[in-house]
Amino acid sequence: MESIKAKEKNEQRRKFILEGSLIKVIFVIAFPQVINMVVDSLYNMFDAYFVSGIGDAAIAAVGVNDTLAMIMRAISMGFGMGMSSYISRSLGANKDEQASRAAVTTLFSAVSIMAVFAVCGRIFIEPIVDFLGATPEMRAYSIEYASWILLSAPITAATVCLAQLLRSEGNTTYSMIGTVTGNIVDLFLNPLFITTFKLGVAGAAISTDIAKVVTLIMLLRPFLMRKTIIQLKPSYFTPTKEIYSEIARMGAPVTMRVSLMSISTITINNIAASYGSVAIAAIVVANKSLRFVAAAVMGFGQGFQPIAGYSWGARKFARVRKAYIFTITIGAIIGAVMGSILFTFAAPIIQIFSKDPAVLELGMVLIRTQSITMVPHVWVMITSGLFMAMGNAVKAGIMGLVRQLLALLPSVLILSWLFGLTGLTCAQATSDLISCTLAAILVIPTLRQLYRLEKGLVTLEGPNLGPSADFDDADMDD
Repeated sequence: MESIKAKEKNEQRRKFILEGSLIKVIFVIAFPQVINMVVDSLYNMFDAYFVSGIGDAAIAAVGVNDTLAMIMRAISMGFGMGMSSYISRSLGANKDEQASRAAVTTLFSAVSIMAVFAVCGRIFIEPIVDFLGATPEMRAYSIEYASWILLSAPITAATVCLAQLLRSEGNTTYSMIGTVTGNIVDLFLNPLFITTFKLGVAGAAISTDIAKVVTLIMLLRPFLMRKTIIQLKPSYFTPTKEIYSEIARMGAPVTMRVSLMSISTITINNIAASYGSVAIAAIVVANKSLRFVAAAVMGFGQGFQPIAGYSWGARKFARVRKAYIFTITIGAIIGAVMGSILFTFAAPIIQIFSKDPAVLELGMVLIRTQSITMVPHVWVMITSGLFMAMGNAVKAGIMGLVRQLLALLPSVLILSWLFGLTGLTCAQATSDLISCTLAAILVIPTLRQLYRLEKGLVTLEGPNLGPSADFDDADMDD
């Protein structure tokens, strides 16, 4: 009886996403994700605050290892988000078992790969932290922190994939509960392990590992209780060429984007390291503060993705286009308001973490330049989400390549060479402006094509719902 009720509820969710009032659907699906991202960013700020009590070298060491954590997430998100678009489109086309098989295969594969990554990382931990930009004064902190972070690599893969699976079927509330619960546990454990148990930087990493286990348990609950459309049955593990090609096709742009972001961060850390730990500390503090503002918009954008994916799978092209325009509009408003607040209160925010005048000066420049470009940043992020939701791997890949490799890295190298540390702190904002121009160039033809599909002026060749959803004018019949 309970299973029947759960199935009915899942079908109601599918119908709500595909037929409900678009404004209501976007807010209902996106709101839990906004809460999730905001709480996650708050956790990162508190984490930085507790570690800052140890000293600038300690907080810089955590910042350096953020890059290692980013690489772990890049691999995990490549699997999770690589499947999320496919799953949303499959569910929109009522292919539930196909979605479940893809989910199980993705989850098992991601955990296995990350277990190998953890072992290799532990063996080569010393050269890794040196490569990430650790200075001699913070090297010991970096190795200590990295050791514990690597230990939880397979759990990271599992939590990222499970959260993405829940979001892909529009079940963002369960995703929020799982992630937020873990963050709250971490907030309580952080001061306990760092201060009370006097474990220092290692305490911060240990508390994070424990919180990840809690998150994993909470994310598994809805699947085990059969409250999801996707069923995680071991028998559904189907390592087929079709599934792995879809993971690679849609996951590669995500992994590439986040990996290139990591390379950019490593470059920034190494350049900043020449100015000492204070410079890295300023960048870390500013980035964690900016993440709080960007989190609300990012959550809103991620909430939009399953709606677009479902609608594309069900061939509701007008709904895809209208959802994108509405999300961009609201996201721009949120970005402008939050960016203005952050610009105004940049100084007191930095002073929460550090009283060092050098940290304050550099941190303010970084925060204020990125606050000014918050709206272009929103445009880029949501547009990338549109391409992912439609399964348009080519444009999603181009966005990631240009944003991180062809925009950010040259900005970092050129501006730091011309203007020193001040130029380095302005690189991200410059990159956002370049990427925004590219987003406009790519999305305008896509919106035009969606409009033509909506009006029946053209049709897609074949079902084009599952393994491949890339399309351009050549894919259409007039």
